[in-house]
Amino acid sequence: MSNPETPIGAQPDDAQQRPPARSLPRTVRVLGVASLLNDIASEMIFPLLPTFIVSVLGGSRTSLGLIEGAADSLASLLKLAAGHWSDRAGGRRRFILIGYTVTAILRPCLGLMTAVWQIGVARLIDRFGKGVRSAPRDAMIADATPAEQRGRAFGFHRAMDHAGAAIGPVLATAFLWWRPGDLRVLFGLSLLPGLALLTLLWFGLKESAAPKRSDAHEPLHWTLQPFDARFRGFLAALVLFTLGNSSDAFLLVRAGELGVPTIWLPMMWCVFHIVKSVGNWRLGHWVDRFGPRRMIVLGWSWYAVVYLLFGLATEAWHAWVLFLMYAAFYALTEPAEKTLVANLVAPERRGLAFGWFNFAIGIATLPASVLFGVLYDHGGGLVAFGTGASLSLAASILLLWTTRARRESELPSRNADSSPNGQV
Repeated sequence: MSNPETPIGAQPDDAQQRPPARSLPRTVRVLGVASLLNDIASEMIFPLLPTFIVSVLGGSRTSLGLIEGAADSLASLLKLAAGHWSDRAGGRRRFILIGYTVTAILRPCLGLMTAVWQIGVARLIDRFGKGVRSAPRDAMIADATPAEQRGRAFGFHRAMDHAGAAIGPVLATAFLWWRPGDLRVLFGLSLLPGLALLTLLWFGLKESAAPKRSDAHEPLHWTLQPFDARFRGFLAALVLFTLGNSSDAFLLVRAGELGVPTIWLPMMWCVFHIVKSVGNWRLGHWVDRFGPRRMIVLGWSWYAVVYLLFGLATEAWHAWVLFLMYAAFYALTEPAEKTLVANLVAPERRGLAFGWFNFAIGIATLPASVLFGVLYDHGGGLVAFGTGASLSLAASILLLWTTRARRESELPSRNADSSPNGQV
């Protein structure tokens, strides 16, 4: 029986090796800066979009929910399809360019819209862009990065993403302090980081050597048959965890209930993203050292503790402390989850694998928030947060059981690159 943390094809002695200290590949750095710029532009707008829909355009909260639900569902479906298409094509760059270009051009146009249905169409197109780019981008990062650096690479990418998510609201707040209520002009200004993003990608992102599948003309099948039991088990555990991982908006609601003034909620959100950014960058190294599987279990268990404490909290300062603790959950799991996906599948199927990864999260996110909201309304905060904590612990156990190592004779033959430090 092999070590549960050792990927398919790794040598036993590899587990004792430490990853070399060298800089990340250029592709990873370019995509990291791209995510920084994209989230600056995005977070200048989308925290204010509900107010724009309800207060400026006169839309209902129901219409807001339908718009966001439909948009996220479309993105989930496209992530799966785009990952498959990028595997077939043997190249990821075109999908990344299309996805970011659509979003960057559309986003400032939101300020020109005068009806709720127009916002709905725009959000669907925006999520089309996200759906097309996400899985190919993650696969390109895995393709371009030596296996011993993948945790660090995905940690860097998520760190840049969260840094942009912290900068965007600060810029929006500064603008609205200068020009109160001028949301349309603010939306238009998001074009500036968008143009910088497109310039970077069109001239700075080079195609990586993505492995092309031998069955390149095979159509997309809605089945996990190409993957082994460990990857399927990981997805099952991920869906179970996501069912207990409701929208973070509920944490802001809880903070308000605990007495955090409304004026401080944007600052709390900004600090939250700063901690996530720093944590992803620093803890990405831990993934390479200890293995993604262990880090995910640690992160999901940490999530259970934090969620339970949210249900038990009674003071405003508790919310501040718990938000910082909650940010650590993202730092522990985001690089680890994507590293585990890359390590469990053959290189020529990484795009499809990342598509399934994003799809699994997407299909569970909507019912998770609905379930949490119902429990919160009818049972109170402790029942809702306690249920989320219980599901995360159950998911941790399921992950340990379904991704345990099997005898080499039971594993499919593949030429996947293995991690020199022996971590799965």
